[in-house]
Amino acid sequence: MLKRRTLLTTAALSSLPLAVPSAFAQANKSAMVVGMTLEPPGLDPTANAAAAIGEIVLYNIMETLTKINADGKVTPLLAESWEISPDLRTYTFKLRKNVKFQNGEPFNAQAVKFSFDRAGGEKSTNKDKRTFANLSTQVVDEHTVVLINKEIDPDLPFLLGQPTAVIVEPKSADGNAATPVGTGPYTVQNWVKGSSLIVTAWDGYRNASAIKLKRVTFRFISDSAAQATALLAGDVDAFPRFNTRAVAQFRNNSQFQVILGGSRAKTILAFNSKKKPLDDVRVRRAIAAAIDRKAVIAGAADGFGVPIGSHYVPGAPGYVDTTGVNPFDPEKAKKLLAEAGIKTPLELTMTVPPPPYARQGSEVIAAMLAKVGINVKIQNVEWAQWLSNTYGGPHNYDLTIVSHVEPFDLGNYAKPDYYWGYQSKEFDAVYNKIMSTGNEAERNKLLGDAQKILAQDAANGYLYQPQFPIVAKKGVKGLWTAMPIFCNDLSTMSW
Repeated sequence: MLKRRTLLTTAALSSLPLAVPSAFAQANKSAMVVGMTLEPPGLDPTANAAAAIGEIVLYNIMETLTKINADGKVTPLLAESWEISPDLRTYTFKLRKNVKFQNGEPFNAQAVKFSFDRAGGEKSTNKDKRTFANLSTQVVDEHTVVLINKEIDPDLPFLLGQPTAVIVEPKSADGNAATPVGTGPYTVQNWVKGSSLIVTAWDGYRNASAIKLKRVTFRFISDSAAQATALLAGDVDAFPRFNTRAVAQFRNNSQFQVILGGSRAKTILAFNSKKKPLDDVRVRRAIAAAIDRKAVIAGAADGFGVPIGSHYVPGAPGYVDTTGVNPFDPEKAKKLLAEAGIKTPLELTMTVPPPPYARQGSEVIAAMLAKVGINVKIQNVEWAQWLSNTYGGPHNYDLTIVSHVEPFDLGNYAKPDYYWGYQSKEFDAVYNKIMSTGNEAERNKLLGDAQKILAQDAANGYLYQPQFPIVAKKGVKGLWTAMPIFCNDLSTMSW
């Protein structure tokens, strides 16, 4: 369970087709074609926040000390076992022996120390830099490493199974964006930008005989209709996180299986609280009151979602239902705007990244806001532009729609320089208590308090918890039926 970390669904947009012979994988049971909506901007998950990187790299090419499974449980991976001190600050990991990187270098405690020191170092661009900067990594011997955390974080084993915590080989680390080197069962064979990426099984993997798929092609298809066409034509075998608008045609098709995967993601209408008039809580509450969450779920996610009232989702430890704090009430929205001294129409700009949920959702929300006197100009941008101007850089936006897919990231609200600019001494005090208690019951109560503060402050417009459909041919096995993180674990998949 994570704090202070946000994994944004960010990557370059592409819809160029790949010429793959129809039913290729059906003729070769050691091969599979997997569809992806977004193409990653690179292949180094320690350098970029794009979730699409982990969808290809995590557990396939590069590995972590721990592994997050489909049910959210954490199990050993590169670490054989670990012990946690009573004060929850010291973790002793026993590392797996006789493991090599794909360039022939040994995996050992020194590689772990290098990876974590690098992730928390001054030049790090790791999105979890603060977390790693809090860790002191000590080498005990070749296969024992000790992590000492400045803060209490009982969820550290979960973090250490995420893409930002992959163990890199020191000599090759700087080239991982183009040619990643890890300890995983696959290596990159070919990447045709804008079209596809192929990975092949690595013979030097420690358990190579257990890997059923010897060749996997990731196809990047952003358009909903093109995704469906590729599946129906036999050019794609499995499409995790399939576009919701195209699901219906596969439900009663005996050649396919449709799996509805749960998630820990939060789709939000983010406010730039450092810009007027969004720095006024009454204006933020007015916007929240103008939005019918159920209608947004129907229009933006085709019904595949659950309403949320804060930056937390049902099923997560300490969850409380805050959807009643800012309920749909257009008349209240108008009164709040008047109380704030806003002369309508209020003109705002909504900066919208490429995913269909964002583009579709922006139209639905803009129509709702217009009814209470808020005129929204929709500005569609590509991911690179969104990353540099909205999420990063000058934070040049009023409103934006994005799905924060990382499981536990409340800590971002304690960052004054985070892209939404929210600041609250009350929230910071509660969050500091969360990070300093090891008592589970007390921790869960504090998590509930934090959620209530965010809801009352309307820190953002909280929309829904997405549910991600998976569409695949009947013969595909080993697909994750839940998604605690965004991952395509090829080691579990087969025909």
